[in-house]
Amino acid sequence: MILTLEEAKTWLRIDGEDEDSLIEMLIGAAETYLHNATEVEFDSTNQLAKLFCLVLCADWYENRDLIGQQPSDKVRFTVQSIMAQLQHAYTEEE
Repeated sequence: MILTLEEAKTWLRIDGEDEDSLIEMLIGAAETYLHNATEVEFDSTNQLAKLFCLVLCADWYENRDLIGQQPSDKVRFTVQSIMAQLQHAYTEEE
């Protein structure tokens, strides 16, 4: 697990528990997206992987009608830059 529910809620500036199940789904989807793109199993110790998942969760949360599609244009550069580093800087052993 890369992100906790509390980390994501803090990043999204969400109080309360009304949307916890949605946020947990977004966390799972972001972590799966990262794993599928890199074929590397990251955990919470990798700060770049954590940032990638936070950025992706925020984009999907703010643009809920686009869930399952590519990141929006406003975060595309950030997501692509982080993804390139994660794809090429790590191996399964790290």
